[in-house]
Amino acid sequence: MENFLTDIFENQNYHAKNFFLIAGPCVVESNELLTEVAEKVSGMCQRLGIPYIFKASYRKGNRTSDTSFTGIGDEMALQLLNNIGNTFSIPVLTDIHTAEEAKMAAAHTDILQIPAFLCRQTDLLKAAAATGKIVNVKKGQFVSGEAMGFAVEKIRNAGNAKIMLTERGTTFGYQDLVVDYRNIPIMKAHKVPVIMDVTHSLQQPNQTSGISGGHPEMIATIAKAAIAAGADGIFIETHPTPAEAKSDGANMLPLHLLENLLSDLVKLKKAMA
Repeated sequence: MENFLTDIFENQNYHAKNFFLIAGPCVVESNELLTEVAEKVSGMCQRLGIPYIFKASYRKGNRTSDTSFTGIGDEMALQLLNNIGNTFSIPVLTDIHTAEEAKMAAAHTDILQIPAFLCRQTDLLKAAAATGKIVNVKKGQFVSGEAMGFAVEKIRNAGNAKIMLTERGTTFGYQDLVVDYRNIPIMKAHKVPVIMDVTHSLQQPNQTSGISGGHPEMIATIAKAAIAAGADGIFIETHPTPAEAKSDGANMLPLHLLENLLSDLVKLKKAMA
């Protein structure tokens, strides 16, 4: 299933017949959780012909409250992610937060993701580029699609052309986000694949409870609109029991609902061909 990455970055085939999926739990909680999600989502994607990238953060470096769960330990989490990639023969994506983390994470995963709040951090972008891995940069909630060209430029100037950009909503007041779908074609003009992070776009950050809220009932709407706007990939965080998730459960899609949504998105993509 990794051949599609070659098509994207070596053959510059940004307009494949189908979108690709980045999906998984927000953070590594346990081997059992990773295995269940990877097995079930891999099966769905094989049935529907969707290229699949497994996603989980090995550590959460950005939590609202000091008491929030951040991870099970870096080395253990990264080894579990490495095992998932090997077991299911799928590429694996994880976040990094500092330049020092890049080399360590790159030893276990295929794609390094730059969190939205860190998309302007030059040293971080260059360190990720230096690993030779694919770099997925999330558009900051405070940044325009046009301005993301500077992040692309930093990575390319560091000698790495394997770049993806991800839309994840724009700050709307203090505690909400809105999606400006103009950013999809605008960021595609930077000549990179563009992904729609559906679930994080539905967050309601900075809640007084110290836990971000969300609108998971809007997941299908955001995803369908993204496919219609030309997104190359869809990013969805999913969990068997979102209410028990240790991070971002308020905006996750229950795992048992994912296949029907993907099926609808495939039909939409075909209708647009």
